[in-house]
Amino acid sequence: MTFKSFLLSGAALAVLATPALANCPAVTVSDMKGLTADYPQQFELAEFEEKGSCALTFSQNPAINDLNSKIQGNGDLANVAERLPAEPLVVAPYEAIGTYGGTLTGLSRGTESGTSDLLSIRHVNLVRYSDDLQTIVPNVAKSWSWNDDFTELTFQLRDGHKWSDGAPFTAEDVAFWYNDVLMNPNVIEKAPGRWLFDGKPATVEAVDPTTVKFAFPVAQPNLLNRWAIDYGQTFLPKHFLGRYLDKYNENAADLRTADGFANQAEAVNFFYGNSDWTDVPSPLMKDAEKVKNIGVAVKPTLESHILVEENTEGRKLVANPYFHMVDTAGNQLPYISEINEEYVPEREVVNLRIINGDVTWKQQAMQLNDFPLLKENEAKGNYTAALAPTLGQSPFYSFNRTHKDPVLREIFSDPRFSQALSMGLNRDEINEIVYLGQGKPLQTAAAEHVTVLFLSEEDLSIFIDYDPAKANALLDEIGLAKGSDGVRQRPDGKPLAIRIVFASQGTASQLHELTAGYWSDLGLQVDVREVTSDEYRAAANANDVDVMTWKNDGVSGPNISQDATDALFPGDPFNPKGHADWATWIETNGAQGVEPPADIQRLFAAAAEFTQHPLGTDKSNELGAEIMKIHLDNMIKIGVVAEIPEPYVYTNALKNVPPLTAKAYDYYWTYPYRAQQWFLAQ
Repeated sequence: MTFKSFLLSGAALAVLATPALANCPAVTVSDMKGLTADYPQQFELAEFEEKGSCALTFSQNPAINDLNSKIQGNGDLANVAERLPAEPLVVAPYEAIGTYGGTLTGLSRGTESGTSDLLSIRHVNLVRYSDDLQTIVPNVAKSWSWNDDFTELTFQLRDGHKWSDGAPFTAEDVAFWYNDVLMNPNVIEKAPGRWLFDGKPATVEAVDPTTVKFAFPVAQPNLLNRWAIDYGQTFLPKHFLGRYLDKYNENAADLRTADGFANQAEAVNFFYGNSDWTDVPSPLMKDAEKVKNIGVAVKPTLESHILVEENTEGRKLVANPYFHMVDTAGNQLPYISEINEEYVPEREVVNLRIINGDVTWKQQAMQLNDFPLLKENEAKGNYTAALAPTLGQSPFYSFNRTHKDPVLREIFSDPRFSQALSMGLNRDEINEIVYLGQGKPLQTAAAEHVTVLFLSEEDLSIFIDYDPAKANALLDEIGLAKGSDGVRQRPDGKPLAIRIVFASQGTASQLHELTAGYWSDLGLQVDVREVTSDEYRAAANANDVDVMTWKNDGVSGPNISQDATDALFPGDPFNPKGHADWATWIETNGAQGVEPPADIQRLFAAAAEFTQHPLGTDKSNELGAEIMKIHLDNMIKIGVVAEIPEPYVYTNALKNVPPLTAKAYDYYWTYPYRAQQWFLAQ
């Protein structure tokens, strides 16, 4: 699999917005009109005006005042030129200058399940990946620079950038996010491990309103790779949340009491959610009466759309009137006025809604075995169903080696057990039945082999051949003898029973039905139980599952630079990785948790060192190879099938949608494909 940047071709669409100034070239990716951008498919304003020999003037969505009136707490709008930054990001649309209006309708499974697809449509961060999935480009930040040893990272922000309520966005908002929220025990009791560096915090300083500097305790040469795809935004509105903190407001205690908050943590986390995950859960779902009393529904955002309504059936969003992007004709983005997100947990109902033409865009939790049905009904639903290569979609099983049951813990900790169960899987049959023969039987490790130099396809071929005889021999060798009923016995004489708990957002039900059959043939008692994504995550994070099973997201090229202990590190609550007692032992220097084997201890040390070397260097590759070997020698994860293409669908009215270079949570779904320049043909 290779990833290439590409140009789209095709005739210009008939209905176009009038360019704001005739002598500014209305550049598109398909027709750059002789201009070359410093970064793919976008310009800084001064760069565009210089290269286009023009002065860009700005236009707005004709409905923006009506949309703004739905944002609780927002006042009347100034003209668009005053709402935009002095240095807006100028975006070249793929095919055509778009038209304003319309509602993008998408489906999620629930308020915390399957929502990242639609979150990514409005997502922004300091930087992002271009659609070649290789080039990091400016987004909220205008530029950045490193010092020589990668311990200091300085960002330049956009002069005049504003939050969705019109308040200035400055470097203080970045420093506030880190210093006053993440690292403030009065707000978050324990600093999130994902925002520590070698276990220590960074220093974040607002040098001036548009300059913010990060200083790290150890080298972090690959940090931008993570921030380019991370759902966690590196800023929070100080003007909004800071008023609840005693540090910034001498009357904060009175304000907290008036708004119904017992302390600083309760106040901030009512809006922030004690999580980087946007809208989980939103104030509108937490306490509608409190929202009414406060007079503001959600905290201000820099995203393209802002939440204005949510209930148990879904959420609605409207365009951000202060969004920082314009197209090359000067039209403020986004083009699409509203987003309607509906919660539909049933896979069959999702497919029916798509076939009926009710869905504008859907890619997350779309399974390959649904593709023939979706393709067959394209004309009926007036949509396009396409396949994209995937990263991080390979399913896996990972037995819980810090299980609460000490007998199962001992069994699961023996690599031979996982080796045996790996050889008990008929991957060719799984590939044909579940994945329509489109995947490739492979193991998995802490990276996808197509994204790194230190892991080959050959490395991932161990124990993938279907060989029940060898599998049974290994289980016999471990001492898991079969009883008279053919069921293998634990050392304490109980039957060896395991339960596969799964969520269909992560893995297909057909896979687990087949797996249960294969492992039953080896003499195990196997029970399969489907739960919601939230239930699965809660159980896995509480160390209450026998085996973790999900898709391998979070482990491709960008994320490996920050999470090389995948499947062993606590991780975030949305991607449970198990083995938490090992990680606790590491984090507490042996004071708590369960002592891991020596090679697992080395894995943590090697992973910490790995993040301090630029990806692709000799030292990085050397450490990466060592990490992969530890993973594979221990069979921490049992891979099933890799390189599985997956479907995505969109209504034919949705324009400026390119063919996806990859469908991958690891690149945050639509974020590289600039959904702000999508539009709905009227």
